[in-house]
Amino acid sequence: MTERPEGAPAQPQPQDQPSATPPGQPGPAHPQPAAQPHTPTQAQLPALPSAYPYPSPQSPAGFGPPAASLPTQHNPYGQPQPGGYPPAGYPPAPAAPGSGGAGRAVLWAVLGAVLASAAWAGGVFLLGRDDKADLRGYEAKSELCREVEHSSFDDEYPEEDSSPVNQSLEHEALDQSYCSLSLKKSSTSTLSDAYFSVELELHKKTDPGPEFTARWAEYDQRYDDYEVERVSGFGDEAYLVTEDTTSGGDSSGSRSATLAVRDGWVTYEMSWSAYASSYDDDAASLPEVAEVTDWLKTDTTATLENLKEIDGV
Repeated sequence: MTERPEGAPAQPQPQDQPSATPPGQPGPAHPQPAAQPHTPTQAQLPALPSAYPYPSPQSPAGFGPPAASLPTQHNPYGQPQPGGYPPAGYPPAPAAPGSGGAGRAVLWAVLGAVLASAAWAGGVFLLGRDDKADLRGYEAKSELCREVEHSSFDDEYPEEDSSPVNQSLEHEALDQSYCSLSLKKSSTSTLSDAYFSVELELHKKTDPGPEFTARWAEYDQRYDDYEVERVSGFGDEAYLVTEDTTSGGDSSGSRSATLAVRDGWVTYEMSWSAYASSYDDDAASLPEVAEVTDWLKTDTTATLENLKEIDGV
């Protein structure tokens, strides 16, 4: 080794050649061939000098500022919007080929429901038209007493009532006529010996059948003294309701009888009633209930015929 002469300046030591490898990273063992030119990607963009003394976590290899990110493109078919798929503003995707069977089934179900509803509505309409008032030719009358037959009672009560009571009502739902007579044995009678009445109702909106049956078939539920008997030969149904509270020669009590008839949507009642006090306290002079019921049947037949021939209210 050659010694440096005394006083000679020291020779500079060889310096490390600049390396393309950043500090702290191992260099390649052999030089790499030059890469073919190509369009740099975002990750391959050259790093810019950093203004900060420390590397950024997002910089390549720890140097330079974070790489600028490309603006995010809005993808209408990306993540679902709140409220579920499809995103708001976009119509649902068409059904895939081969999946039309379910759609047709739903369509047929909807059409079936519509047709069923239409048929039901049409049936109700037709039933409403068919449910017309069945008045059987009867007509109400403002002077009903003129049409009432009561000749069966004339032998018992020969004195004619000079002031009969007539009442009537006319409405789109109901026509009603009422007649009341005072029966007397003689002109010397100061009070009525018996009471007689007839009522006719023409129901023009509703069928009175169920309520008529409930009222007259179960009339004896109201009082223990009443007896009910269904009779034939009068309209669709008829009931004879009687009452007798007298007993033998007692000087008190009453007797009554009513024949109620329903003929279609027409209801009719003929009634008779008498009290022992009107016979000078002698109940024995009252007609028997069985006898009165025969009078009611006879005069009802004649009166109903008359009511079919008269003019309306």
